[in-house]
Amino acid sequence: MLQVNRLLVTAASALAALGSLIAAPPAAHAGAAPGASAPPPVRDEDRGRDHLTVTVRGAGGGADGTFELYCHPVGGNHPDPRAACAAAERNTRWGSDAFAPAPREGVCTLQYGGPATAHVTGTWAGRPVDATYDRRDGCRIDRWDRLVPLLPDVRYAGR
Repeated sequence: MLQVNRLLVTAASALAALGSLIAAPPAAHAGAAPGASAPPPVRDEDRGRDHLTVTVRGAGGGADGTFELYCHPVGGNHPDPRAACAAAERNTRWGSDAFAPAPREGVCTLQYGGPATAHVTGTWAGRPVDATYDRRDGCRIDRWDRLVPLLPDVRYAGR
């Protein structure tokens, strides 16, 4: 009987461990294409070429337009280039794309964050960027808000 109990405990532990691997949140897989390896770490020599063009539409309040942003050193006609560079830097991590789309398999709240859209192109950390943003659901709103003030803060539009 003792051996049966040990066997059952061992099997239950193995199933629990397997279940936790299967139930990993979609964000853990965000930006990783099947079979793709992680990009190399950011090198100091790549930092001098950080240049982004940000085009915003439908944000209102004077936030619409096309803005150039240079980082390392900071410059351009973005309304707040220093803070915008800091937002992009804050979202840059080895092995992940700071501008990756929201995961398709994620569970997102059904909320609407307004008509604002943005398109970001250029080069960041030595890699090309071509990313679009909108606020159609909770995942996309969160993705947008992580890059404020690179993208305008539209959470309180209409104040």
